[in-house]
Amino acid sequence: MKAIVLDSFGPADVLELRDVDQPEPGPGEILVKVHATSVNPVDAKIRERGSAYALEPPIILGYDVSGVIEAVGDGVDDLNEGDEVFYTPELNAHGAYAEYHVARAENVAFKPQSLSHEEAAAIPLAACTAWQALIDRAGLQAAETVLIHGGGGVGHFAVQIAYAAGAQVVVVGNPDMEDALLELGADEFVDYEDDAFEDTVDEISGGLGADVILDTVGGHLLAESIPSLARYGRMVTIVGDATGDLGKAYRKNAAIYPMMMERGAAMLDRIALLVDNGQLRPLIDRTMTLEDAADAHRLIERGGLEGKIVLTP
Repeated sequence: MKAIVLDSFGPADVLELRDVDQPEPGPGEILVKVHATSVNPVDAKIRERGSAYALEPPIILGYDVSGVIEAVGDGVDDLNEGDEVFYTPELNAHGAYAEYHVARAENVAFKPQSLSHEEAAAIPLAACTAWQALIDRAGLQAAETVLIHGGGGVGHFAVQIAYAAGAQVVVVGNPDMEDALLELGADEFVDYEDDAFEDTVDEISGGLGADVILDTVGGHLLAESIPSLARYGRMVTIVGDATGDLGKAYRKNAAIYPMMMERGAAMLDRIALLVDNGQLRPLIDRTMTLEDAADAHRLIERGGLEGKIVLTP
């Protein structure tokens, strides 16, 4: 089969299209013919310094899949050949920049019926991260106020999930995405260059502050957001490089959750239900072919995208 392989860590040029052996499903696994995958920031991070993720080349990247089951391994009873599925592969050396992919059946869910494979492939990793951050970790409730830093891959799903939960949503992001994020459910948009989110949160919450703050950007933002946090508020970061004085959050009896997304079919089933109910949809900046993976990585690293990049074998 064709796959994008990297033999060493480094710039986008290390990504190479080549022929590799087609994998076979073992017990509890399925073989999927990949119709589409997508590019996430973590792909570029692993490509640059995969040893930090305990990985060593050769590596096939790609942690979103939408496709059709080609074969099932022993012990798989609830999935069958020909089923349309979507999922996020585990962060290992056997990703989905390829024509076929083997996955653990317990992590795989039926593709939303209302979406194409290209649309479905833009969802799993980012939407599951947003769900776990807001619902599972922060316990977001109706009528609460949420401040979301970043309106990109995870952020634009977080806006929709918060809106569906009945929360008031303030999102800080790229001005090129303002109209799209407001259409997806944000009550207020703040240009990340204006640094005016504190006043906006104060106004929309009646001076109480944000009950939940989600950081998808990293750096100093979480610490700088503490003045905007409500008493007993919850802060979640999905980025491992949060800096600054987080100790001030104790004065508000706040909870801080560093988070890494966990995989599972049950969560994807909930995501698929939101999609088919018209409450969640992906923003796709562009669709490219698998052989264009290096160019897709360059675009991700440059930034300024208005949605996900999807790759099709």
